[in-house]
Amino acid sequence: MDRTPITKEGLERLREELKRLEREERPAVIKAIAEARSHGDLSENAEYHAAKERQSFIEGRIAELHSKIAVSEIIDISDLPEDRVVFGTTVLLNDLDTGDEFKIRLVGPDESNADDGDISVLSPLGRALIGKEPGDEIQVRTPGGLRLLEIIDINTT
Repeated sequence: MDRTPITKEGLERLREELKRLEREERPAVIKAIAEARSHGDLSENAEYHAAKERQSFIEGRIAELHSKIAVSEIIDISDLPEDRVVFGTTVLLNDLDTGDEFKIRLVGPDESNADDGDISVLSPLGRALIGKEPGDEIQVRTPGGLRLLEIIDINTT
C-alpha cells in the first residue's frame, strides 16, 4: 500500500474530524433516526429518510478518514533543505505571462486547499515544482491552459 505524505498539522485535522464524527455526529444521527421511527410509517417519513442519508454520509466519511489516516506518512518539515522546493515548503511564484506573484505551500493531497494556497504535492503544479530552485522557470498545464512560472523564493517555515 502506498503511503501518502502529510504534515503533522494535516494529520491532526483528519484525526479531529474523525473524532468529531464518531463522538458527536454519529450519536446525533442515531438519535434522529430513533426519533423519526417513533413517528410511525417509515415509507412516507421524510425525517427518517433524511436521517438515514445523513447516517450513510457520516459512516462513509468515517471509513474514508480511517483509510486516509492508515496510509498517511508524516513528513517532518522542520529539517527540510532550504535551497530547493520539497514537500512542506512555501514557494513564491511569478506568473511570467501576467506578472502576478502568488504563494503556495506544497502539502499532501488530503490537506490541499487551493483557496488557502495549499497545493497537493501530487498535483501537476506540485510535481513541476519539486526539486526546483529559486530562479528556475517551469511550465505547467492547468485547466486554464499552459502557464509559465518563475520561482522567486522558497521558505521552509
